[in-house]
Amino acid sequence: MCRLLRLILPVYVIVNVLILLLNGDWSTSLLQIAVDFLLIAGFSWPLLHFAGKPARFRQTLCALLGTDTVISFFAIPAVASLNTQANELAFFAMLVLMVWHWLVTGHIFRHALDRPLFFGLGLALLYILISSQVMALLFPVVSSQT
Repeated sequence: MCRLLRLILPVYVIVNVLILLLNGDWSTSLLQIAVDFLLIAGFSWPLLHFAGKPARFRQTLCALLGTDTVISFFAIPAVASLNTQANELAFFAMLVLMVWHWLVTGHIFRHALDRPLFFGLGLALLYILISSQVMALLFPVVSSQT
């Protein structure tokens, strides 16, 4: 495992545990984080492998985990607000964060695959849809609360 990934991974886990503990317990939170990590790696590795760019996997994984960590960190107040007192500002903040996540993920896929931005955005949308469906299937109670 590369040095940067060893630095990012604990921060990724901590930030996501903070968000997930707002809606669940420790064991479910850790399991969700593990599934999320596997989804990120399991989606990006085949893309890079079949595009003939498997050497970019570590860099892409670090970029995806790092940006997810930053966006998730900024989502903590919005998620907490939605759990205590749902209001328009919290919904708007979550919408902005979701669009930001989509754009950044698309940008990462674009550069990792040397493809146009719209191709990267399409892949990012596909990833987000697959990820949300898998998480809703595996964690239905948590998904219905958020």
